[in-house]
Amino acid sequence: MHPYNGLMILIAGPYRSGTNDDPAKMAANVRAMEQLALPLFRAGHLPIVGEWLALPLVAEAGSTSVGDAAFNEIFHPIAEQLLVRCDGVLRTGGPSQGADQMVAIARERGLQVFHELSEVPGCEGLVEPPTMA
Repeated sequence: MHPYNGLMILIAGPYRSGTNDDPAKMAANVRAMEQLALPLFRAGHLPIVGEWLALPLVAEAGSTSVGDAAFNEIFHPIAEQLLVRCDGVLRTGGPSQGADQMVAIARERGLQVFHELSEVPGCEGLVEPPTMA
């Protein structure tokens, strides 16, 4: 177990992109991001997937479909708020406007941006798990 002096890293990847809002495909996208969380944790970092916080709040706000007013009120704004606390972003997966937006915000704030798990300190030599999508 590593001491808790690592980075807080937002894992940013596609959620809706390429899914046609199919719930199973969106869940697979979340799972693909989650697969990166354990190696980050084991390397001494605090991984965060924005969907872990956003999706329960979206449901609590009464969202009935992806992209409705309640979803839009919370989904990306919560990730933007997380970036205030994060030290970096791990951009993973395929095309995603939302994930690219998180990278742009991270760069504006001077945060570290990683494009491969192996770029993260302590994760050298690790290979990203295959995506589930």
